[in-house]
Amino acid sequence: MLSHMLKAKLHMAKVTQAELWYDGSCAIDANLVALAGMREFEQIDIYNVNNGERFHTYIILAEPGSGTFSMNGAAARKVAVGDRVIIATYGHFTEAELINHRPKLVYLNEDNSVNRTTNTIPMQVA
Repeated sequence: MLSHMLKAKLHMAKVTQAELWYDGSCAIDANLVALAGMREFEQIDIYNVNNGERFHTYIILAEPGSGTFSMNGAAARKVAVGDRVIIATYGHFTEAELINHRPKLVYLNEDNSVNRTTNTIPMQVA
C-alpha cells in the first residue's frame, strides 16, 4: 500500500505577480524550488491564505534569488499580488519509505526570503 504524504512546502510565500495571459503555471524563484526539494514541472497545490482559494498547477522556474512567486494563466484569477500562499507537493510512499520520511518545510518572510527550514510541525494544542 502507498500513502499519499506531504513531500515539501513553501509556507506563506507572497505573490509577486499575476500574469493572466502567460502559459498556465506558477513561476517560483529557482533557489527556493531547490531548497524545498521541488522540481520544475512538478504538480503543486496552492492554498491562498487571504481568500481561501485552493487550486492545482505546476512549477516553472523564475530567476534564482528573485523572490518571484508568479501565478500565471487561470491561476492568476485565484490570487491578488500581495496575497500570502502556501505551496505544497505530495508524494506516494511505501510503509518502508515512511519510516525515514520527513517533509522539507521552508518558511518565508514577507519579502520571500527564507525565515527558517525544518522537517517537523509542532503538535497543535488546544
